[in-house]
Amino acid sequence: MRITLVEDNISLAKGICYRLEDAGHAVAVLGNGSDAESHLTDDGADLIILDVNLPGTDGLTLLKRMRKRGDTRPVILLTARAQTEDRVLGLDAGADDYLIKPFEMAELEARVRALLRRRATPQQQILRIGALNYDAVSRQLFADGVEIDIPRREFSVFECLFAAAGRLVSKSVVLDHVYGVGADVEDTVVEVYVSRLRRRLSPYGLQIKSQRGLGYQLLAHASQ
Repeated sequence: MRITLVEDNISLAKGICYRLEDAGHAVAVLGNGSDAESHLTDDGADLIILDVNLPGTDGLTLLKRMRKRGDTRPVILLTARAQTEDRVLGLDAGADDYLIKPFEMAELEARVRALLRRRATPQQQILRIGALNYDAVSRQLFADGVEIDIPRREFSVFECLFAAAGRLVSKSVVLDHVYGVGADVEDTVVEVYVSRLRRRLSPYGLQIKSQRGLGYQLLAHASQ
């Protein structure tokens, strides 16, 4: 999934980012509240991890403004404040979870998984495309009950194209989805992943169409 992390402690932000990316997520990292405020209005992330004490706009203010404009995405607050009243303030501001520093990365991962499971409804969990079933919670593809083994970067490309429901997706959007916004990665890597994914999906009635300069489309039941 796509996760936005707002944390001004560089070493902690790097550690969280590496851990979540290793679990297959795309992570966009921001280091201050002022940048985060504009980013969070249209970043398209599935989940937000938000430090409370930020330079610029603080995390609680950011969270309150998100909720005020109707943004219901799950938010995990990170803070060194361990008092009960601080946790109450965070939860009342609209946080879905609250993690006190220092914490174990395994616990953060578990809380991320729990919130993403909670966000998916039963109707959304298993989706059909071509001859495949896509489990949005476990992030797996199945053909006749058998899992299709797809490397995680290619799977992230699939999820990005699938979410577009047949619309064109630009190469830059795919790159941001796979690596996170602002990652120092050449966009030509997307062509490699798309080419490999196209070969994997072709036997199951799925086609990835390329339109030069515009992007990619994932289509079901297209002519091979």
